[in-house]
Amino acid sequence: MVDVATHPEADILVSAAVGAVGLVPTLRGIEAQKTVALANKETLVIAGAIITRAVKEHRTTLLPVDSEHNAIHQCLAGRKEAALNKIWLTASGGPFRNATLEQMREASPQQALNHPTWRMGPKITIDSATMMNKGLEVIEACWLFDVRASQVRVVIHPQSTIHSMVEFNDGSLIAQLGVTDMRLPIQYALTYPERLQTGLGPLDLEQPMSLDFHPPDLERFPCLSLAYQAVESGGTVPAVLNAANEVAVNAYLEEQIGFLQIPEVLAETMARHDRQAATDLETVLAADTWAREEAQRLIARSAAQS
Repeated sequence: MVDVATHPEADILVSAAVGAVGLVPTLRGIEAQKTVALANKETLVIAGAIITRAVKEHRTTLLPVDSEHNAIHQCLAGRKEAALNKIWLTASGGPFRNATLEQMREASPQQALNHPTWRMGPKITIDSATMMNKGLEVIEACWLFDVRASQVRVVIHPQSTIHSMVEFNDGSLIAQLGVTDMRLPIQYALTYPERLQTGLGPLDLEQPMSLDFHPPDLERFPCLSLAYQAVESGGTVPAVLNAANEVAVNAYLEEQIGFLQIPEVLAETMARHDRQAATDLETVLAADTWAREEAQRLIARSAAQS
């Protein structure tokens, strides 16, 4: 992956691996002065300070591919950062948007993988069901747009028509709308700053359309709160959160734990971690390794007790 990321004939690196495995190749691509189209949010979650510092040092560009951050990038184009008040990340709510806690407790992986809007890989789809995906996006947004966690808000928007919004200090909201298709943000990143036809067509605004918004239920989706806790704690805590989540999601998909045990594993792993400053790659990777081992131990202990 590092060989691909640093290939001398490549101008743009699309970093779209799932999980922490994308970190080192993406960093090496930045050091090779590639323009990076980033779809691997874990890179910034784990090592945001390292990555953003490297982008500045090597004078390259980081362009977001995730539909939400891509939308924010479009909304902020040409506007002064000082006027930015809040970033609003929209979330579909996933397959359990209207489910009860009891239904979620008994949810099978097959049910959790039935996303109502997007078609994604299994890990990201489970993250959407727990809303950890949105939590990781909160952390990613803090690094991409140099904002505090308190400036990044999440709102449930079932239609997934508005891909995200920015709020300015005068009260104005600017939103990016479009069809629900990842080809649009991918092409935006690959052709930036130019825009080309996608063949997808625009939204049909002459047809009746509803745009609904609801606050997230943090009791049913505690992973979102854990993400805010991690980014506010800083240092190696986000790396620990991400690593424990990768282990817990895999365990759930293999039916070793229940759906609501995912946030329990994350919370306990974070509580057991001795936070360090995330100033170098070795420290971050060590925290990642520790968290994976600790999460595995907690899952094994839970299985032995049940």
